[in-house]
Amino acid sequence: MLSPKEAIDRLREGNRRFAEGNESLHSIADPKKRKTLIERQDPFAIILGCSDSRAPAEILFDHGLGDLFVIRVAGNIVAPSQIGSIEFAAERFGTSLVVVLGHSKCGAIQATLEELAQPRENRSSNLHSIVKRISPSVEPLLQTDLRNNPDELMRKAVRANVIASVENLQSGSPILTELVEKDKLQIIGAEYSFDSGLVDFYERL
Repeated sequence: MLSPKEAIDRLREGNRRFAEGNESLHSIADPKKRKTLIERQDPFAIILGCSDSRAPAEILFDHGLGDLFVIRVAGNIVAPSQIGSIEFAAERFGTSLVVVLGHSKCGAIQATLEELAQPRENRSSNLHSIVKRISPSVEPLLQTDLRNNPDELMRKAVRANVIASVENLQSGSPILTELVEKDKLQIIGAEYSFDSGLVDFYERL
């Protein structure tokens, strides 16, 4: 199994290929590789990403079948099912890196900012559950001068939400906490830019 540094280096290399338009054949479903994965998988990184159709992790990192264990949910929020999925992969496969992947112009973040600015009574309870999880990390930003700068507010809110998700994973699961304390797992945040095609990792390994 790769170390966290080796895993993040591989993600960086793949993302660079994607951003430069030089995707490798490795990201294509090779029938031979598919057959080797019938009995087992060995993903080298766990990605908690947003459901946005413009931010599919396997494509952004130019990797294919069996390489990444991906959980996607609007706003890359942390809820029990996401934690359980990450616990499963970290324990079962020994994967040593978790990346919480946010992205620019996130619709879930925008919806949360709009809801905080002007609450709606008839909002779906299911959608509200997502907004409720994002709100604590972005609401303080609305108490600053950022409320007068929508673009900068969005950038700061995306980052704050990713950081909050990282912290929730680090503290919200005894299993993950123990793995982190034993240096068997590292959990970091990252952000994908629609403009550049590049992923910025918040923590350098």
